[in-house]
Amino acid sequence: MGPVLMIGIWIIQLIIGYLIFRDAQDRKMAAPIWTILAIVPVLGYFAAVLYLIIRELQPKTPGKLPLDILKERYAKGEITSEEFEKGKSLLQI
Repeated sequence: MGPVLMIGIWIIQLIIGYLIFRDAQDRKMAAPIWTILAIVPVLGYFAAVLYLIIRELQPKTPGKLPLDILKERYAKGEITSEEFEKGKSLLQI
């Protein structure tokens, strides 16, 4: 039972490490470091709890704002100045 339990614990730690890696990568929070800390025995559980605390304190980085996309399209010449002004007025409700 001892080796099976140890393998089970390592598998759980690897799954936790993978989930932390994906989330940290999305939030641009040094994913490899958090993953290594999560996989290391004993420290992994403390690192996972610490990561969850830190992740809740930081706001999730949103994608581009609609106005930024509109400005990019105007800068690339995809829309005219009239379309840009109309879009800008619609966005600023």
